[in-house]
Amino acid sequence: MTTGRRGWLPVEDGLAKVVLRDRAVTGWLALARADDHRVITSAATLVEVVHPRINRPALEWTLSRLVIEPITEPIARHAAALLADAGLHGHKYAIDTMLIATALAAPGPVTVLTSDPEDLTALCGGRATVIKI
Repeated sequence: MTTGRRGWLPVEDGLAKVVLRDRAVTGWLALARADDHRVITSAATLVEVVHPRINRPALEWTLSRLVIEPITEPIARHAAALLADAGLHGHKYAIDTMLIATALAAPGPVTVLTSDPEDLTALCGGRATVIKI
């Protein structure tokens, strides 16, 4: 996938749905790949998506199709600023905020797929499109 194109960022529930072969999410990702969009996620999402009952081979296959961006100090600092800007705090929002900071660091425009659009929309501050899946 080409750097500099629109980024698609599935969060942990999006990754879980791809592993479960959810048709809607799988369709979004197929469309993104067909249009030569980068499909990225934050390394932080791996913390949420991995659990004892997940289909590990399916997860690993899915992850092999994505760009997994690391949590760097600039990303962490940006995430902290996003939390403050949204008037939020605490561990409840930590991983989602790292995900959004990762999304906003990607070449835009950026689309975020999530089952929790309210919190992520607040964190984005209008700088990314958030789609409920």
